[in-house]
Order: sequence, then C-alpha cells, then structure tokens
Amino acid sequence: MIKIEVKDNIINVSGHAGFNNKGNDIVCASVSSIIYTSINAILNIDNKSINYTDNKDLVIEVLKDDDITNKLITNMLDLLKELARQYPKNIIVKEN
Repeated sequence: MIKIEVKDNIINVSGHAGFNNKGNDIVCASVSSIIYTSINAILNIDNKSINYTDNKDLVIEVLKDDDITNKLITNMLDLLKELARQYPKNIIVKEN
C-alpha cells in the first residue's frame, strides 16, 4: 500500500500500491504521475518554494506559503485523495 502522510509542511510518500506487479501497476504509475507533475510545475514557477528528496521514501518539504504553491499542493493532494477513494486497498492519504 502507498501511504501519503501530510504533517505541517512535510508530505511523505512511501510504499508500493500492490495493485499489480512492479512496472505494470496503474495505481503506482498514477501516484508517480500526479506527484512528479506537481513537483515539476511548482519548481518551474518558483524553484525555492519546495525541496524534495526521493530515496526510499519521497519527501516534499513546502518552503513557501504562497497562493500558487498552495493551490498546486492542494490540487496534488485532492487528486491523490480521489485515487485513494477509487483504490482504498492500495493507497491511503493521512493528514495530521
């Protein structure tokens, strides 16, 4: 299961969806697409608004509290929540 945990200005993404074999998992591919499209959009607008690392877990640190960054992060989380509603056995989004 993919776990997305949001706490303050940190978003942590871990795990694997387990919907299908690695490389053929549409849930995993959807999560990756949503997250990396959002990261790229934010960084293209302002490369100092977030930091991210992609090691074992993907961690996004939101550095700026501005309208565009907030809207793009909110949009990303809304898309991930919708995916979690469609695939509740494969992805969960927790906001603290």
